Amino acid sequence: QAQLVESGGGSAQAGGSLRLSCAASIDFSSNTCMEWFRQAPGKEREAVAAIKAMQGYTYYGDSVKGRFSISLSRDKYKNTLYLQMNSLKPEDTAMYYCAAGRDYSDGVGCANINYWGLGTLVTISS
Repeated sequence: QAQLVESGGGSAQAGGSLRLSCAASIDFSSNTCMEWFRQAPGKEREAVAAIKAMQGYTYYGDSVKGRFSISLSRDKYKNTLYLQMNSLKPEDTAMYYCAAGRDYSDGVGCANINYWGLGTLVTISS
C-alpha cells in the first residue's frame, strides 16, 4: 500500500533553514512525479516544488525559487523526498505536504497526484 510520511517540520527564525523529509513507499516508474505543497491558515494550497523522479527535472513555485531545493534519494531499501528550505521567511509558515503522482509538466509540477502525506508543520518567526 502506498504511503508517504513527512518529517522535519518545526520552528525556525526568519533567515534560518529547515529540511523536510518524506519517506515514500510507492512504486516508481519513468512517469513518477513527486511534489511538495503547502497550505497556510486561511489560504489556498500552493505548489512549492516538484521533481520528475527518474529524470530529475524540477519545478519551483515563484515564491520559493532560489531559496528552496527539492531532491530525491532512492536506494534498494528506501526512497526519501527532501525539501531543503533556506532563507526562511514568516510567510513560509504553513503545513507542508508530500505528494506523489505522475505526468510532470514544466511550469506546473505534477499534473496528476495520486497519494498524499498527512503533512508536517513549519512555523517561521520574525
